[in-house]
Amino acid sequence: MNDLVLLEVADGVATITLNDPKRRNVVSRALNAAVGEVMDDLESRDDVGAVIVTGAPPAFCAGADLDDLAACDSAEKLRTIYSGFLRIAETPLPSIAAVNGPAVGAGLNLALACDVIVAGASARFDTRFLQIGLHPGGGNTWRLRRITDLQTTMALVLFNEIVDGTRAAEIGLAWRCVADDELLDTAREMAARAAAGPRDVVRAMKATILANDAITDSDAAVTAELGPQLESLQGPAFGELLAALRARMAEKS
Repeated sequence: MNDLVLLEVADGVATITLNDPKRRNVVSRALNAAVGEVMDDLESRDDVGAVIVTGAPPAFCAGADLDDLAACDSAEKLRTIYSGFLRIAETPLPSIAAVNGPAVGAGLNLALACDVIVAGASARFDTRFLQIGLHPGGGNTWRLRRITDLQTTMALVLFNEIVDGTRAAEIGLAWRCVADDELLDTAREMAARAAAGPRDVVRAMKATILANDAITDSDAAVTAELGPQLESLQGPAFGELLAALRARMAEKS
């Protein structure tokens, strides 16, 4: 495993730590390659059911390496800048960003690529694109618009508003804000619940939720869930959990 990414796996939860603290965990080509490598590994393992992404202090991720960015003279080259967080965005594993400091530009995109953001008190969310005269990239505006409202996206991108962890939770950018020393424990507690669920069911749940953007009416929503729900009804996990529940109810009666 590349030293730019540290990996810890415990109780079904993988914690990925971006580990370039001297450069505030900047998104470089080497870091992107390391993230891709570790995600390939995690998705092939039977002992991993959820992923947490965080940064080695003092930052979560300070954005793209400016030299790498300046060298991009084509759409293809620009896509290489996005490859790390897009790899996380595409994973079937449930994912949590534990934002423990500044999440800037591409670093904000990395947080947005995860299913849920939990912010530490020291978190700072900064799109930064306006400040450096650069149009947003990597799906930044789309991801912000999906997780927040139109006004919030405008304020963050067009007016370069910077928000801390508390404010991020207030506007829906983060699920919640906790003290820095509680951040990883909180993220791990959440991730452990997903990791403890039936692997196939959890992955199907995530896929269904993400597919909801294309659904426009109630009947289509019901239809979209019929197949996965029927499959889970016939699966061993539901049968085992139902039998255990009935046994507990019988003991109480």
